[in-house]
Amino acid sequence: MGLRLGKVNRGPHLPTLLASSLSREIAQGRLRPGDRLPTEHALSATFGVSRNVVREAIANLRSEGRVWSQQGRGAFVADTNHPTVLSIDRDALQRGDAFRSLFELRGILEVHAAALAARRRAKDDLARMQEALANMTASPYGSVQWLKKDLEFHTAIARATGNAYIVQFIGFVSEKVRDSILVAAGSHASDEMARATLVEHETILVAVKAGDAAAAQEAMRVHLNNASARAGAHANGREAAPKLTGRRKRSDKAPPALSAL
Repeated sequence: MGLRLGKVNRGPHLPTLLASSLSREIAQGRLRPGDRLPTEHALSATFGVSRNVVREAIANLRSEGRVWSQQGRGAFVADTNHPTVLSIDRDALQRGDAFRSLFELRGILEVHAAALAARRRAKDDLARMQEALANMTASPYGSVQWLKKDLEFHTAIARATGNAYIVQFIGFVSEKVRDSILVAAGSHASDEMARATLVEHETILVAVKAGDAAAAQEAMRVHLNNASARAGAHANGREAAPKLTGRRKRSDKAPPALSAL
């Protein structure tokens, strides 16, 4: 079975796009467990990207347990019937229902984490949150830099809990949200959305800084509900995704909006 590979569009995060393309080949059976991936040189020529991009994409797949590497031989497709690491399929997240399910998981993790952060935060934690928010404010809304600093803000909240497992899980889930937004490459950004998102983050920070666990938890819940709506908005920009709580309306449409962290 021949591989269906080709040059990737010049998006904001090429390793993510390349990893997504290789994941699709694995999911559709054109790359099977035990198969060796094409060489870095071959992938670089096929996709029209640098070898550094190829290395980062393969490293991403390896961290997800999709491939394994042997020095001197290359990278091989892993047996996904016996996974050893947590993995969330990028392509699956392009469906609206799967993307909202990921937000439900974020709600379970991050709402409680915000309360813990308010109780346990240290000065260094607050400094990291403030720095990330300041950098978000200075970055174009929905840009790669904005999303990076948005992720850093949520990671700083997680670190403030003092629980290493919370940091790992929130970091992993938030990365998947960011990657799926970059792959979707939609854009419904607006100044109003930028202001609303910044206010939500500022509200979380104020509550955590004040040590008010209940307020921090509520601020994070409101933010994730609003972020879910922004990320799940349909292409016409009018129909938003449902809130994290309550019954969900199912949809297979991909999430086009930016800045859903």
